[in-house]
Amino acid sequence: MGERADLDADRCLLTHQVFTSFGDVTFRRAETDGTPVMVVLLGDREAAVPLRALQREFGIGDESPDGRMLGLIAESLDYVQGLHLGDRLPSEVLTGAASWELGPAHQETARGKLKAHLVAWMAPDLADESLQGAAAGDAMAARRLDEDPELRRQIQAAFVRAAAALDLPGPSDVVAKLEELAAELSYVEALRELLLRRVQTMMARVQRVLPSGRSDVGRNGTLMQVQRLTLIALRQIGQRFAEVDAQTSEVTAALRNIESQQAFIRSNRDSLYRSLRAWDPLLKEWDGAPGPEDDGFWSLLARSYQFLAARYMPVQEWQTARGVRQRGGNPPGRTMSW
Repeated sequence: MGERADLDADRCLLTHQVFTSFGDVTFRRAETDGTPVMVVLLGDREAAVPLRALQREFGIGDESPDGRMLGLIAESLDYVQGLHLGDRLPSEVLTGAASWELGPAHQETARGKLKAHLVAWMAPDLADESLQGAAAGDAMAARRLDEDPELRRQIQAAFVRAAAALDLPGPSDVVAKLEELAAELSYVEALRELLLRRVQTMMARVQRVLPSGRSDVGRNGTLMQVQRLTLIALRQIGQRFAEVDAQTSEVTAALRNIESQQAFIRSNRDSLYRSLRAWDPLLKEWDGAPGPEDDGFWSLLARSYQFLAARYMPVQEWQTARGVRQRGGNPPGRTMSW
């Protein structure tokens, strides 16, 4: 992958005086609607000005050096909380590589998946629990692929056959390509744990409360809405992972087209990472949430509904709910206001 920005533009640097005459300025997303803004301190108060408004007001064209940098700053705010002048831009907007760290377990899981898919391609009738577990993302099963002598033999044979199929000099070249692909997939595996499984855990907690038969209609209504919207969220998030899994399970095709696969994986990785950044504050609350006998649970449930409704409620229903809320009335049917 080629770099997406010139090497001399790897830091947050702007030359127009509007950016340099206010002392220390911060670039971040507005809390209200996520718009990229420049924040300056005026006395003891902060003033936030949208970057687009600054460009219009001061005639900063998109293709000018400052205009291009503002575009990179806006994109960078998908990956960092804020930027100051002189800060290095995140690697996602410079080279496409991830700027956040992951653990070796995720790399092991990704590597195990690819090895299992490779053996399945070579011997589709081979039924081995460790191979099936590794292909499904089981970290312990992935570890057994390197420990079991027979499985190691199967994997080495798959490397030899793949080298011939891909017109590569030898199995070591297949290993190198597989490691390169696994390095990209390891971030998706990390996000599966950090995002998908935590949302699934949240959903399970909500579902455990649903059969309680509580007589509080308002609380039951909120529970049902949170369950419904979380299901929609899980379908959307899960679809991203399913698409990556489907694409990379065809392992020889993935290894043959490594650059296009890298771009595909990174696009999904970045989308999922943006979702994680949005979800993470709420999921941290759910990580330590009290039980339904505590009022704090119901406060968290109400905040969860607000978060979910703004992102996953069907558009027509969301517009109806907003209109009713703005008029101060009760929404029709089962639509809830907040």
